[in-house]
Amino acid sequence: MFKVETFVVRYTATNCYLVYSSAPGEAVVIDPGDRSEQLLRRIKELALQVKQIINTHGHIDHTGGNDWLREKTGAPVAIHELDRRCYQDPFFNLSVLSSPTVLKDADLTVKEGDEIAVGEGRLRVIHTPGHSPGSICLLGPGVLFCGDTVFAGSVGRTDFPGGSYEQMMSSIREKILVLPGDLKLYPGHGPASVLEVERKTNPFLSEL
Repeated sequence: MFKVETFVVRYTATNCYLVYSSAPGEAVVIDPGDRSEQLLRRIKELALQVKQIINTHGHIDHTGGNDWLREKTGAPVAIHELDRRCYQDPFFNLSVLSSPTVLKDADLTVKEGDEIAVGEGRLRVIHTPGHSPGSICLLGPGVLFCGDTVFAGSVGRTDFPGGSYEQMMSSIREKILVLPGDLKLYPGHGPASVLEVERKTNPFLSEL
């Protein structure tokens, strides 16, 4: 099983996740939306080697700390190939709404079915377009990091460039609801949940 620690960053209260394995001390960071000295201190305290920085999608509130963390850790940045353009375009990464930002390009792209090693465990990439064309979830033993696809009691917005409510609902129905109900959900914003709880109580899922 992975160990998961949450760091809430940026004024958008984005959940940045440190996911690690005690043996051999490897980690990934999911969605560093901003600089976080607290996150960096924790990585050093645990003597972790960050293997990858992974973005569930390309919006600036999930990617804003990429360049800083890559410089601090030497870890490569990965994103789905369909959201790679967000790094270079403030319109698509939504930074045009606050402070237009062009990030350095990703080092790696991922696609459906790819597996990311974290120690002896694996995170599998599930492509879940809807919030953005390249939105992904990351499935590990007992956990699903679901970005801005599903929240506790809600789902992600689809009114941003490249968003689609129909795709969002299709992704949730075909890619997420078919997973085991006891999965712990770690969303891009807000509290964690459990998939079976969302099946029963999330009003956006009742129609599925």
